Amino acid sequence: MKSPNQHFPHIPRPVLLLSTLAAAVALAACGGDDGDAIPEGTTIELALLATSDLHQNLLSYNYYALAADTSLGLERTATLVKAARAENPNNILLDNGDTIQGTLLGDYQAQAKPIGCASTLAIHRVMNAMGFDGGGLGNHEFNYGLPFLSQVLNTELGVAGVSKPAGDCGAPKFPVVASNVLNAATNAPILKPYTLLAKTVSAKTPAGATLTLPLNIGIMGFVPPQIVDWDAKYLSGKVYVAGAVETAQKLVPELRAKGADVVVALSHGGLDASTYSPKMENQSFHLAKVAGIDALLTGHAHLIFPAPREAGAPALDPSLAALPKADVDAAKGFVNGVPTVMPQSWGRRLGIIKLTLAYQGGRWVVQEDKTQVEARGFKYSDGKTVVDGDAAVAALIATEHQDAIAFAKQPLGVATDFQLSAYFALVGDVSAIQIVNQAQIAYVKDFLANTTDPTLQSYRGIPVLSCSAPFKAGRNGASDFTDVAPGASAAAPVALQVRNPGDLYLYGNNNIQAVKIKGSDLKAWLETSAKQFGQIDPAKTTPQDLVPSYSTIYNFDVFYAEGNALSYQIDVTKPAGARIVNLRYQGQPVGDAADFIVATNDYRAGGGGAFPGIDGSKTIIKSPDANQSVVAEYLKKQAQLSKASNGSGRSWSFVKTSTAGPVQLRSAPGKLAVAQALGLHSVTAEGAPDASGYAVYSIDLSQ
Repeated sequence: MKSPNQHFPHIPRPVLLLSTLAAAVALAACGGDDGDAIPEGTTIELALLATSDLHQNLLSYNYYALAADTSLGLERTATLVKAARAENPNNILLDNGDTIQGTLLGDYQAQAKPIGCASTLAIHRVMNAMGFDGGGLGNHEFNYGLPFLSQVLNTELGVAGVSKPAGDCGAPKFPVVASNVLNAATNAPILKPYTLLAKTVSAKTPAGATLTLPLNIGIMGFVPPQIVDWDAKYLSGKVYVAGAVETAQKLVPELRAKGADVVVALSHGGLDASTYSPKMENQSFHLAKVAGIDALLTGHAHLIFPAPREAGAPALDPSLAALPKADVDAAKGFVNGVPTVMPQSWGRRLGIIKLTLAYQGGRWVVQEDKTQVEARGFKYSDGKTVVDGDAAVAALIATEHQDAIAFAKQPLGVATDFQLSAYFALVGDVSAIQIVNQAQIAYVKDFLANTTDPTLQSYRGIPVLSCSAPFKAGRNGASDFTDVAPGASAAAPVALQVRNPGDLYLYGNNNIQAVKIKGSDLKAWLETSAKQFGQIDPAKTTPQDLVPSYSTIYNFDVFYAEGNALSYQIDVTKPAGARIVNLRYQGQPVGDAADFIVATNDYRAGGGGAFPGIDGSKTIIKSPDANQSVVAEYLKKQAQLSKASNGSGRSWSFVKTSTAGPVQLRSAPGKLAVAQALGLHSVTAEGAPDASGYAVYSIDLSQ
């Protein structure tokens, strides 16, 4: 861990004293002895309260299911904020991005019926009422384009061709920073790279006296460099993203020189301890090494850090538990000596870093042994009782909430005779995946059939495959599963609604693309997808998790070809990278030199997920149409969906394996009958829910 003197050794001593002089002046005004300096050893307890990845989840409500969901919602986080403020009179409330997109409410306000300049996004109105002090951006802030971002932040971004509407638009009442997003033409930041939050706080002298002092808290904000690939249609040639570490090394001294007593990094990235690269997606581990950063708020990965502490709390995600223990204290919440928090997602937790600052040698120094970090959940008080939502939040957005529900219920014009769900997508169910793949194949084949481009015309004889992941298959909790038209049957088909394509394909910002690959690329692609599974030891007698972590479920690509012409198996007894066997197309082994076209999305085609060789260089079709819209339009063209035609084309299976001990899969409770109806004989029993609320199902890999 860092010693206090390691935080900013490169900053000249006179600069460090700037805020000290200001504080001494304030002491005189508040009863100090004629402007005497702050007594050495005076302490301040300051709570940094943090949200991240709210994704427009304001109420405890699921717009795709049209049902309440008490496991999420900023209305309940607001209750946690009130409690934390009562416990910690010295506090600031910060948000770490991925705020404006993620639910049908967000899509409604940005796309279906875009709000005007005179209006404020529902989530910003709530955050203003809650008294947020500052915020950063996430990658999903860019999903609706720069003009929309400019409007809802009421800020000119300085990018050519992008301007906000005239007048004073509704916006956050707190500063939003973006340190490493720069104008491609001018190299200037598109937003303020940092800001100082001036607070008046109470302090204690070593003699026990109470002082009222000013404290300047500097905040910076960082986003993943991949935004320029993920949202290339909006950002290409307009902005670029600098490395987080290099940017922080430049900005921390500037913040200190301007009087920052405490520096906080809002890092929209997870914890990746691999070798640092300016292009790495999850940069937070390395940001914590930058001298002068006192606290780190992280996100993007939708995980909990440090390990939750409430009674019966879920275990730390395996990806975090595997971080080097010499550098990461996952129990206390320190990364490379810096207090660090990640408050999950969707408002399900509140990050709390309770800093103890001591006045030493003319500056405020974090006391690591007296600093506490917590990712507080809704059951924080007794481990059982979920906190109630703050009624003021629901009242603030009652109109928007009802508008979103009405939008979600609009008819799509097609019915289904089967249930499309993702409860058992990790053991082979494709009922919620096949229709997406069919829609993508149809789109790409039609595109090739009608193109006038000679190169694309030459590809018409190449087989077209499609891949899609079960985006809603447990990543965000036991209620986070696709479930379209439950209870549907051939006798009583269920009419689909506008909300259903978003349940089938979560990311409305993804655009459909196609890549041309070889058989060797296909094999490598499938191997990367199969990393989702743990390596199963057949001789082990203790329980083994088939899927140890759901944090990267969006990388579990399931492939499909018309007529179910593609098939492959996954051997989970083998190490990652050596699991795909019996890969065949039209019954024949797939050779390394075979040609295929794969319909996918711009995130994957551009390199998202780090699939070998899939980095944008093989892209042949870049469409302006969103995958979600492609799915919706395909659904509208169908007379009716049937399980035989649209939900039973399973292309993959496990290599059959007998195990000495139990293998288990976590999914939503009460869904054993769904597995049985699907004919998934490998799902043999349902056990009691675990600490996170997932039911634990027994999986027989020999079936």
